[in-house]
Amino acid sequence: MIASHYAEPLGRAVGTAAVLRGEPSDAAPAIRDLNIGEPFELLDDSLGWAWGYAGSERRVGFVRSEALTPQ
Repeated sequence: MIASHYAEPLGRAVGTAAVLRGEPSDAAPAIRDLNIGEPFELLDDSLGWAWGYAGSERRVGFVRSEALTPQ
């Protein structure tokens, strides 16, 4: 995915246990589990999938939008 311009991430938190995935699909391979309360930096949110990065290692991927809450 290529961003056409710089986007300031929006701080979110994982509200329910979720999985960070490489593509916006439940069938996509898991990158890592996301724990409740873990920070998620949101870059884009469309069609029920949030794209951004999570954890101290800042792994980039997709998570279901409903799993996130405002910080």
